[in-house]
Amino acid sequence: MIATLLDSRSLSDLMAELSAAGLPASDLAEAGRRFFRFEDDVGLVGYGGIEGDGSDRLLRSLVVKADRRGCGLGGAILTAVERAAADEGATSLYLLTTTAEPFFRRHGYETAERTDVPAVIVQSAEFRSLCPASAALLYKWIA
Repeated sequence: MIATLLDSRSLSDLMAELSAAGLPASDLAEAGRRFFRFEDDVGLVGYGGIEGDGSDRLLRSLVVKADRRGCGLGGAILTAVERAAADEGATSLYLLTTTAEPFFRRHGYETAERTDVPAVIVQSAEFRSLCPASAALLYKWIA
């Protein structure tokens, strides 16, 4: 699978995929976010991103195209995003999800208590307003 880092001018396809999947997309162009487009020899697989620049990061916007789901490609994207975050110095990833908790649990993510989350994660737009309070909050040590 090939990963391509998106720049702010090439976020429209990602926004369309996120909207189609019912995921937040209003803050994609803000500073501190890096998104990747994933392709294989068949074509577009999906997208994944990271928010932040410290040891604690937020996993953002992991989405697999609807017609490519169920083949293990989401796990491959997740592994690639985790590797990119670790290569940048991250030691843990946090995420919020209303639909994919079982997927992330299968890949080693555990429940995080909202009161124990690092300030940098709590201050993110996703944590403060984009995801509902009912969203599962998960984390994983990646280092």
